[in-house]
Amino acid sequence: MTATQLTPPQTGKKPPSRRERKRVMGAGKQLHAGPVTYVVLTLFALVSLAPLVWTAIAASRTNARLAQTPPPLWFGGNLFKNLETAWEEAGLGTAMVNSVIVAGTITVATVLFSTLAGFAFAKLRFKFSNVLLLLTIGTMMVPPQLAVVPLYLWMADLGWSNQLQTVVLPTLVTAFGVFFMRQYLVQALPTELIEAARVDGASSLRIVWHVVFPAARPAMAVLGLLTFVFAWNDFLWPIIALNQENPTVQVALNSLGTGYVPDQSVIMAGALLGTLPLLIAFLLFGKQIVGGIMQGAIKG
Repeated sequence: MTATQLTPPQTGKKPPSRRERKRVMGAGKQLHAGPVTYVVLTLFALVSLAPLVWTAIAASRTNARLAQTPPPLWFGGNLFKNLETAWEEAGLGTAMVNSVIVAGTITVATVLFSTLAGFAFAKLRFKFSNVLLLLTIGTMMVPPQLAVVPLYLWMADLGWSNQLQTVVLPTLVTAFGVFFMRQYLVQALPTELIEAARVDGASSLRIVWHVVFPAARPAMAVLGLLTFVFAWNDFLWPIIALNQENPTVQVALNSLGTGYVPDQSVIMAGALLGTLPLLIAFLLFGKQIVGGIMQGAIKG
């Protein structure tokens, strides 16, 4: 057999370079963070936690100590006393229950209606869909302060003054939620999947329940968390629509600073109490929300 016969056939392809071979060999390896990454993340964590830590430190001190220079940089011994004072003076028991009802109702309604509207704008074909979407997005450009007076007059005509539905009704759905869910479903929900369900004889309600909701679950979790935080922290409209007899947490906390010499330590204690439910909610559901985001990112 000659040397010519032993020569492998020429395919016309260049052999892979050393850089390409390294990239292929390292494709399955897990990336590890270096020391610089840990330093940067630690700095970001400290900066993010600084306001919360300072609130806790101020809540554990006296008003006289907070007025001194330099300010305290460590915890004192008046935390539980100030928390009890803020709880009693602001009536936070009733306010907490009202805020849970308001924020929970707004969150469930916003996630449900925004998902349905986002699915309609993303996958359904109907007349003037683009115009309606532009009008929906355009409402985000209108300052909410412009709607305060007509909205208050409307609620007064309905006889809902100082009632929780006055705060709930105007925010049952948001333009941001609709736009957010629409943008997510455009990429995460294949049109072929909907068509296959229709071929199988599934109704629109069944498609929404068994196809749309499972596909939109990661975005629904994110939107739910953002909506709950916004509804819990909302102050402008609740302070107009409610009073101290039937307040939310933010309205109740407003009563702590009405004295001639406001007690800053008690105000900080009240702010700490008002923040705790949000921290607890994130600790309980944060892992599921982050996992849902990562799952949606891998599927997309």
